[in-house]
Amino acid sequence: MKSEQYVIGVDYGTDSVRSIIVDAANGKEIAAAVFPYPRWKEGLYCKAAANQFRQHPLDYVEGLEQSIKSCLHLAGAAVASKVKAISIDTTGSTPVAVDESGTPLALLPGFEQNPNAMFVLWKDHTSVKEAAEINAHAERFDVNYLQYVGGIYSSEWFWAKLLHVLRADEQVRKACYSWVEHCDWIPFLLTGGRRATDIRRGVCSAGHKSLWAAEFGGLPPDEFFTSLDPLLKGFTTRLFKDTYTADKPAGRLSAEWAERLGLATDVVIGVGAFDAHMGAVGGQIEPYHLSKVMGTSTCDMLVAPKADMEGKLVKGICGQVDGSVIPGMIGLEAGQSAFGDAYAWFRNMLAWPVQQLLSQSAIIDKDTAAKVAEETLAKIIPTLSQQAEQLPFDDHSELAVDWFNGRRTPDANQLLKGAITNLGLGSDAPRVFRAVVEATCFGAKSIVDRFNQEGVPVKGLIGLGGVARKSPFIMQMMADVMNMPIRIHRSEQTCAAGAAMFAATAAGIYPKVEAAMAAMGQGFDAEYYPDQQKVALYAKRYQQYHSLGNFIEDHI
Repeated sequence: MKSEQYVIGVDYGTDSVRSIIVDAANGKEIAAAVFPYPRWKEGLYCKAAANQFRQHPLDYVEGLEQSIKSCLHLAGAAVASKVKAISIDTTGSTPVAVDESGTPLALLPGFEQNPNAMFVLWKDHTSVKEAAEINAHAERFDVNYLQYVGGIYSSEWFWAKLLHVLRADEQVRKACYSWVEHCDWIPFLLTGGRRATDIRRGVCSAGHKSLWAAEFGGLPPDEFFTSLDPLLKGFTTRLFKDTYTADKPAGRLSAEWAERLGLATDVVIGVGAFDAHMGAVGGQIEPYHLSKVMGTSTCDMLVAPKADMEGKLVKGICGQVDGSVIPGMIGLEAGQSAFGDAYAWFRNMLAWPVQQLLSQSAIIDKDTAAKVAEETLAKIIPTLSQQAEQLPFDDHSELAVDWFNGRRTPDANQLLKGAITNLGLGSDAPRVFRAVVEATCFGAKSIVDRFNQEGVPVKGLIGLGGVARKSPFIMQMMADVMNMPIRIHRSEQTCAAGAAMFAATAAGIYPKVEAAMAAMGQGFDAEYYPDQQKVALYAKRYQQYHSLGNFIEDHI
């Protein structure tokens, strides 16, 4: 391999975008920069009570430019001149309505403040009704078009969101030419695309969220969608037939973006993919080892050889797609709709009175009050974790179900709600927090159980992401509940690191992503083993969790 070649990995998360510059020879991080989305931070275009979460494309465009330029400034001109490729991962399914040129409608006059013209974030559940209609509709066809997405279509995904937006907004409906995932749009933007039909769609987003399958010859036929709702007529012809794995180039950096970033036009732009899929590669996934990207939600990735998966269709997960994680293998995705979000909900609920009282205080000024409130907020979860870790527990302790944002897997149902039971006058904040953490671990175990039950054995666990690295309390409980060790990857930014590995492969620095993963991977720096004194009690409480969950599901 030639010396001094660098690649950029861009990771679009829920709250911010992070870019890193990496030495392609060894994966060493040269520079990193984070750009929090300013409009998102203000809570614009979102209505949590209505499960509406939208993000403005300007947050993404500004973040892309500023985070990469900051990295290049930190790295210096010598490094910038040797950048060979950029690859991008994003949250998903996070699609947007675009016009014929591929421009998101919110970037056009008249749509700037219209949430329906913006990216519909992964956790937006406004399309629950449409998802239910898709599931019922699919049963009328001889071909099971849901077979590769676990048999249940989710309101978090591509078609349900499109149908909801078309129904909800006539102005957007008339202007919408096509519908594009965030991970596919950013490479199109960087390569200077001018026509929506030219967007290179990744097999990752297409297979897991859009019902694309090689066995169908692409997307389901237009008649499938038109008979569901005439508003969908013709969309398949304006979408895509071919898809690409993330080790392939989407094109080269356009002259406009080369000038904006200070890079050369021969920089390769890789095909995009979802954050957890690239994160699994950044975290050095192995066959049959469940790679758990743990942040606001979880995405659980597993890869298996094609031959092993012949004739197997895992029910109730987020899909199994050839080449979606590692080209040449079957990628299987599952996850939880709320993980870190569940902890953040509890933290915010506890903090609300403090924030309100500080904001109304006549003793300190508003800036000081805001600073104190922010500092207090940051300390709540670490303090709760320290206290909760010391608590004794038994089969009568507080018990929770983790469906605070619905259930992603197994068996998607976004109408479900969370619950906390066994409360008494002695139920204080650390005890309730402990129950919430335990519930998220039980939700994770339900996913492992489903894989095992469906003949896809989970042989190991890999922990990735902020929660995995920052909370020994949660990771130890995860190991105890799973009764399996869990290895924690060394990298602080496995998703961005995975994007960098794919960039190196798309640029031809490595012949395949496995070679990039071996050369650029940073290894593991922690491992949690189950405490056998707690395993039996957790197994009993896990059954109680299922009993409580069944009750909730039967009574919604």
